Amino acid sequence: MKTSKKILIMTGDAGESFEILYATHRLREAGYTPVIASPSVRKLNLVMHDFEPGWDTYVERKGYLVESEISFNDVIVEDYIAVLIPGGRAPEYLRNDSTVIKIVQKFWEADKFIFAICHGVQILVTAGLVNQKKIACYEHVRFEVESCGGIYVISDEAVKDDKIVTGKTWQSHPEFYRIVFDCLRTIKNKLGNAEASIAL
Repeated sequence: MKTSKKILIMTGDAGESFEILYATHRLREAGYTPVIASPSVRKLNLVMHDFEPGWDTYVERKGYLVESEISFNDVIVEDYIAVLIPGGRAPEYLRNDSTVIKIVQKFWEADKFIFAICHGVQILVTAGLVNQKKIACYEHVRFEVESCGGIYVISDEAVKDDKIVTGKTWQSHPEFYRIVFDCLRTIKNKLGNAEASIAL
């Protein structure tokens, strides 16, 4: 029995550069295998969201290019230990993709961890996974979360509720990934114990 260390990252054009690159680099550093999924396998045009004096909302600039490795249609949930949904503008249209929603719901039904940050929470909303859950997200997604029964968290940058971990923005990375890696350690320990039992 071989322990999978693959983590699915779901995004598309206009995904947030820092959130996607930080996730892939940090996961690789820790020995996991991040797999970027998108509508089709190709180079994705990422963006950078930031704040400028005099603007009432964030500004968007062209970001890096990143290669996706698998299409949503080819995702097999059983191959992954968790799914991560970054923000940016990608979730705005990916939430209308029924395949994306089914994938996320399958992770939930399989009792696997679901990590989402910033606008990535919009996909959780559409998947029907925020009801009665504490949710941290970008403040302009608050209305969507609360309209679907979620509990918007004000004081914390990131929060875990059952198998769902959410964070507000890329500025929440330290708190968000502290929780993410705590969750991944629980998976590692559980799988390690199961493999040890089989070996005996």
